[in-house]
Amino acid sequence: MTEAIERESMEYDVVIVGGGPSGLSAAIRLKQLDPDLSVVLLEKGSEIGAHILSGAVLDPAGLDALIPDWKEKGAPVTVEVKDDNFLVLGEAGSLRIPNWPMPGFMHNHGNYIVSMANVCRWLAEQAEALGVEIFPGMSASQLVYGPNGEVKGVVAGEFGRDGETGEPGPGYEPGMELLGKYVFLSEGVRGSLSKEVIAKYDLSAGKEPQKFGIGMKEIWEIDPAKHKLGSVTHTMGWPLGNKTGGGSFIYHIENNQVYVGFVVHLNYENPYLYPYMEFQRFKHHPVVAELLKGGKRVAYGARAITEGGWQSLPKLVAPGVALLGCSAGMVNVPRIKGNHNAMLSGKAAAEAAYEALKAGRESDELTAYETSVRSGPIAKDLKPVRNMKPLWSKFGLALGVPLGGLDMWTNNLFGLSLFGTLGHGKNDAQATGEAKNFKPIDYPKPDGVLSFDRLTNVAFSFTNHEESQPCHLKLKDKSIPIAVNLPKYAEPAQRYCPAGVYEVIGEGADARFQINFQNCVHCKTCDIKDPSQNINWTTPQGGDGPNYPNM
Repeated sequence: MTEAIERESMEYDVVIVGGGPSGLSAAIRLKQLDPDLSVVLLEKGSEIGAHILSGAVLDPAGLDALIPDWKEKGAPVTVEVKDDNFLVLGEAGSLRIPNWPMPGFMHNHGNYIVSMANVCRWLAEQAEALGVEIFPGMSASQLVYGPNGEVKGVVAGEFGRDGETGEPGPGYEPGMELLGKYVFLSEGVRGSLSKEVIAKYDLSAGKEPQKFGIGMKEIWEIDPAKHKLGSVTHTMGWPLGNKTGGGSFIYHIENNQVYVGFVVHLNYENPYLYPYMEFQRFKHHPVVAELLKGGKRVAYGARAITEGGWQSLPKLVAPGVALLGCSAGMVNVPRIKGNHNAMLSGKAAAEAAYEALKAGRESDELTAYETSVRSGPIAKDLKPVRNMKPLWSKFGLALGVPLGGLDMWTNNLFGLSLFGTLGHGKNDAQATGEAKNFKPIDYPKPDGVLSFDRLTNVAFSFTNHEESQPCHLKLKDKSIPIAVNLPKYAEPAQRYCPAGVYEVIGEGADARFQINFQNCVHCKTCDIKDPSQNINWTTPQGGDGPNYPNM
């Protein structure tokens, strides 16, 4: 990328990258503390909410802390959980796990089924009313560094690079430098700028590797006779079996709709495993098929999920910059919740920046933010469940989940863990086994009624990319997919991508690797799971990607 480009610049007190719950919460809190602070928020989606995909059952703790009168202000948080079910599925049947053996924090009563896309749209309205400048359709593609190596801002709004050469084309727009005394990265999972900051400042030194899952979700309109507003069901087991972690969620929302989702932990070994097809197969389980029978799918999307938890949290600050929410990885895996922690992190970062600016400091490390996360409500949420993921990964569903549950109970009752703090070992790319040690999996063909092929479903994500731009999925070495990944791992990119971006065309000496970047739903799975770590996800032009309506 050419560096000698002259750009105009604008200066702010705080620049926020990402219009998710953490970034919007930070923007709101900054303006609550000092209405005169200049705050700008950049969102790469075509509008706020366009790239937000989450389950979601929302713990309102973050909203309560940020906007205590959110109900009176009309937040789209209205469907309270009324019915909370946990099932272990076999191929033809299911076993319900009673709620009483679970620690209190695992129960969903008092929580709400929401569209986080719509919650973010509402938060954006609150932020703009306070004077926050919000620019949707603006991809932050580069960091701007100061003379001492501190983060000073970002480049945003660059358009018109030539798809073949990568150089500025005839309609090139260089974008602007948006400079801040502090920069908050709230890009969500595996953000490209966050990844650069973590590497540059070695923020993961001494930490466990971050772990991830791939979450896929459909919205269905179902028979009103089967609809139970406020009902929540989570499942484990079939079709994944004992060794592969993951599970499903089914949430009944307004308008006779249900959210149907499926998560596969990305530390699976078998390179022939096909997460998307596991999701499609899941819907044919009798329990799910009966619910969906006579209904129709109206939306689809996919997103990676951080799963490393407490021991994988990197250092959250470096000179001039802070990592918020899932840019750092604040999901509580057994609760399947992270939005409340994202909001709390945004609030904490804003308070730290406010105090620093009031004291006349800028571009230093916001150590008060780090302290707040490590000792406050986020720590209280993540620490007691820190061993569930490693125990599940090591011992499987049948033994690992009960051991994790026991450990959560001892933490809940006595503040002590039976296991201390367990490590994760390999990262998810390293966990991929060689194809010679596994057999291909024969997945049933989608029937077009309950299950669908990937490309048909991607159309329901309303994804679009300007085709003349450079491909935003960068191969570090273009030979690796065919020369290494195909013979060694049966090139798993063909399967782990939930949008059909990657294909191997032809066989033998004629085989070639094709990237259909127009299909990309920005889930980042390729950046995480590629066994050669050869794919680097970067941001495309602003406004491109999925356009999720109510995810």
